[in-house]
Amino acid sequence: MILYHRIDDPDSADVRRRVVDLGIKRRVDFRNVDTDGAEAFAAHGGRRVPAVWDGARLHEGKSAVLAVLETLPR
Repeated sequence: MILYHRIDDPDSADVRRRVVDLGIKRRVDFRNVDTDGAEAFAAHGGRRVPAVWDGARLHEGKSAVLAVLETLPR
């Protein structure tokens, strides 16, 4: 699973903290849309951060991302 985020975005920061709090960091690869994740994010049709790519679909926006993350096994 890939989390697309932006360093200075408050919603992205909340989601990154939640990933750590849930203990699922080993399952979620963080990619900054301003650097290493820009090309892939665009290829998935990304428009808003935070966003998470689950391997089949890009879920965009804090609420959608948190909903997906809550379903991951710990």
